[in-house]
Amino acid sequence: MNEVLKYDATTVVRDERTILGPISWAVDASERWVVLGPNGAGKTTLLQLAATLTHPTGGRVQVLGKQLGRVDVFEMRPRIGFASSAMARLIPDSELVLDVVMTAAYSVAGRWTEEYEPVDIMQARGVLRDWRLDALEHRRFGTLSDGERKRVQIARAVMTDPELLLLDEPAASLDLGAREELLELLDGYAQTESAPAMVMVTHHVEEIPPGFTHALLLRAGEIVKAGPVAEVITSEHLSATFGRRLEVTRSGARFAAFAA
Repeated sequence: MNEVLKYDATTVVRDERTILGPISWAVDASERWVVLGPNGAGKTTLLQLAATLTHPTGGRVQVLGKQLGRVDVFEMRPRIGFASSAMARLIPDSELVLDVVMTAAYSVAGRWTEEYEPVDIMQARGVLRDWRLDALEHRRFGTLSDGERKRVQIARAVMTDPELLLLDEPAASLDLGAREELLELLDGYAQTESAPAMVMVTHHVEEIPPGFTHALLLRAGEIVKAGPVAEVITSEHLSATFGRRLEVTRSGARFAAFAA
C-alpha cells in the first residue's frame, strides 16, 4: 500500500458538537474515491482535513505521509489539488482563465506581482487543452458558464501535478450536457497512469465517473460503508445512508438511484 491519506480515529468537534467521526479510513495512491452522504454528513469537513485547511479535534490525519499538526501545511498545499465552490469564490471575476490556472503554481487566487517562467505558461496551456478550455484562455473568469467555471477550477487544481486531487461537488448546478462532459473528462483523467489519488464529494450516484474505483458513504459524521464502488453503491447501503428506501440501478459503469 502507498497511502496518501489516512484517518485514524479522527474526530472534528465544533461548538461542542461532533460533526465528523470517529472515523478510520485510508486512500491509496492508485485509488479514486467518491464520497456520498446527506447534507450535514461531514463530507466537506472530510475534504477540508485532506486539504490541510482544518485540523482534527481528536485522533490523527496523515496527508502525503505527514501528520497534521506536525508539518508546515503551506509547504504541503502545492502538492494537493483542491477544487470547490468556496475556492472559486476567491478567484476575481476579472481574472483571465489562463492566469486562473497559472497562479496555482504560487497557490494564490489572483495574479499580482509574482513572476512566471515560459514553462509555467506552457504547462497552463497544456492543462487547458486537456480540459477542453484552450479556446477560453483570454476570457474573464466571471464571464464563464457554470460548466466552464467548474472545469477551470479542476484545471487549476491539476496544474501543479498534485499527488492528491480533491473535488467538492464538481458537477453541482450543471445542466445535463455540461455534467456529462465533465464526467467524461474526469473518467478519462482518472484512468491515466499519471493521475494522482482522487477523492470526490457528490450528492448523486449519477455523478460517479466510471473511472472511479472506491466509494465511501457517510451519515451523521460516521462511515456507513467503504470499499470498491460495486460493493458499496447498492440499494441496501444507500438506503441506510440517506434514511429512506432507495433502489439503485446500474447501466454499464454508471449508477442511478430512485425512491423505492
